[in-house]
Amino acid sequence: MNRLECDRAFLTVVEAGSFAGAAQILGISSGQASKLVQKLEQNLGVQLLRRTTRALSLTEIGMAYHARMKSLIEDIDELDTSVRTSSGTPRGRLRVTIPSSFGKLRLMPLLTDFARTYSEIELDIDFSDRSRDLIGEGFDLAVRVGRPEDSSLIARKLHESRNLLVATPAYLETREPLLQPKDLHHHACIVDTNFREPLNWRFREPDSGKTQVTVVAPVMRVSDGEACLTAIEAGLGVGIVPDFIAQSSLEEGRVIRLLSEWEDTTFSIYAIYPPARQLALKVRVLIDFLVSFFSSPATP
Repeated sequence: MNRLECDRAFLTVVEAGSFAGAAQILGISSGQASKLVQKLEQNLGVQLLRRTTRALSLTEIGMAYHARMKSLIEDIDELDTSVRTSSGTPRGRLRVTIPSSFGKLRLMPLLTDFARTYSEIELDIDFSDRSRDLIGEGFDLAVRVGRPEDSSLIARKLHESRNLLVATPAYLETREPLLQPKDLHHHACIVDTNFREPLNWRFREPDSGKTQVTVVAPVMRVSDGEACLTAIEAGLGVGIVPDFIAQSSLEEGRVIRLLSEWEDTTFSIYAIYPPARQLALKVRVLIDFLVSFFSSPATP
């Protein structure tokens, strides 16, 4: 247990709010995280953290130590990044959080190519649709739909996608024609509850460009885009799914795209990362790799 390891553990415990959370970020056990902080306190001869069964809190001297040590560790990390960058070889663990469906369907083939190209980088990939605290949870980079609410984060646009209304040919043969959004009242609708307003389906009038909202009555609700498409392909009804989920089903004719002239505006997908005076080379090469792929004319 070297001193720097103890200091990093202490900072991570404070940021995560628990030994368990810090252990997950550091890739160690909760007991090991606790021992590192205890060792630090023994070396300093002071108590840095108050421990109760419900929470951890900083002592007064712990607050002062945390503020100063955080600055010192950031300087050390920046120096480390500078030296590694100057060496020209990106390496080390790279923690990335990406959306579940977009990550599996579009990013994983790309990330496997990246891993082959940069063999000295260890990718640690988290699949999650919830917003992550990049700094607090120790992530180097996130790929997310829409700009981050946290204005302190840096966002670089990667790609634009569109939500599509789809159904199977067999289902449509048994129902009234679906020619405009109001016709949805006569159809069985499958709703993905991941959308901000899942029952309010938004369309854009072809002539005026005005947004039109149709409130649907679902026959099924799911919290996953791929599951939504599965129900649609089973002939249960119509549904809205992102284009990257529907792509193969459309190409193979399992579903049909509906009301394309009424489709709402596109939504953007971003690479998001914390600000730094000098971006780590391992992060920069991944961002450049993603941007290069999605900016290619051959990328759908």
